[in-house]
Amino acid sequence: MVWINPPPENIGLLDEITDGNGLAISEMPFGWEPRARDFPRRNRLIAGVSLGLAVVEAASRSGSLITARYAADFGRLVFAVPGSPLDPRCHGTNGLLKDGAIVTTEAADILQALAPLSRIDLFTPPQAEEPGEHDAGPMAPPPNENDRAQITDALGPTPVEIDDIIRHTGLSASAVYLVLLELDLAGRLHRHPGGLVSLSIGE
Repeated sequence: MVWINPPPENIGLLDEITDGNGLAISEMPFGWEPRARDFPRRNRLIAGVSLGLAVVEAASRSGSLITARYAADFGRLVFAVPGSPLDPRCHGTNGLLKDGAIVTTEAADILQALAPLSRIDLFTPPQAEEPGEHDAGPMAPPPNENDRAQITDALGPTPVEIDDIIRHTGLSASAVYLVLLELDLAGRLHRHPGGLVSLSIGE
């Protein structure tokens, strides 16, 4: 939880978070009164501590788009829920999709993409452990060098759909997304409108 200065009615929730049920982060000194111009700084913190950011609904001028821009700059995965092109409340999310955000229609889309990044099993429901037994659950295996080579070979200067890479390589979507993120962070990947990707020129 990222909080600049909670309203009085949420002080109890903040106390619960800081008592061991979460984490409160702020760049502001104690007693700071929140101002609208401080919200982008808060959004930067939200993007920085997250593995990915999902935008469900956003107008063309929305604070959520500021957070999405920070997330993209930090190399985080950006998800967006598509909406009607006639609905002004969806112009922002549809714009994110044109810029390469991951199309999201259900929670499983996010969990599958983030599973290899989180290093924990997000799919198996937690079960009570037997006394003296410790079972962290299976982790999704990270892609190996052969997987990385397959994915890189499937890319070129021509933009392609990520689904086509998954079908061509036969690898899991999570492995493909993770390698694409690695290429992105290394400056070797170009993201195009419509969610298409290509290798940077010269790679």
